[in-house]
Amino acid sequence: MPRTSPHVAFDALLSGNKRFVAGEPEHPNQDAARRTELAPGQDPFAVVLGCSDSRLAAEIIFDQGLGDLFVVRTAGHVLGSEVLGSVEYATGVLGARLVVVLGHDSCGAVAAARAAVEDGLSVGGFVRDVVERVTPSILAARAAGLTSDSDVDEHIRHTVDLLLDRSRLISEQVEAGEVAVVGLGYQLAEGSARVVTSRGDITEGGEAGS
Repeated sequence: MPRTSPHVAFDALLSGNKRFVAGEPEHPNQDAARRTELAPGQDPFAVVLGCSDSRLAAEIIFDQGLGDLFVVRTAGHVLGSEVLGSVEYATGVLGARLVVVLGHDSCGAVAAARAAVEDGLSVGGFVRDVVERVTPSILAARAAGLTSDSDVDEHIRHTVDLLLDRSRLISEQVEAGEVAVVGLGYQLAEGSARVVTSRGDITEGGEAGS
């Protein structure tokens, strides 16, 4: 896809997801010609910050191919400096026009953070660091009177807010209308992705999300 606007990039993702849900994927840009075309460099139209869950492969669920998506994955889509740097590289250097934070139901990182908050259950090793980074989302959900069913959505919203708070580059790109950030919640059984929150213009009419 040639360099385009955030809403065109978003539409491309939604169209791909609809094909995936319908069981009619096109598997674009996955042949030898595409490999040769991309050898000199890459030009992804979107960057996806998603959970590392093995059921959440972005190129598959959005029916995209080589060079279409710049994908960054961590357990619970938690943010660290290396993640922020990767997302900034995708938008600032590679020119991606859409940033997607991709969460999902039955997320193990969210469940572990919930257990830590509600039951005092703890984990060891570096897994604890992941849980600690997700915990503020659980606390915010409880402070707002939300049930555990809303924990994933709250964590997606929190990640979007944190991304914009910590990255001056991305927040300025959003303010300038060059980039949009959208938080999507993926349903494992259905295979569908829905909008949880957005910043910037993701519709043709230029409507900003909340």
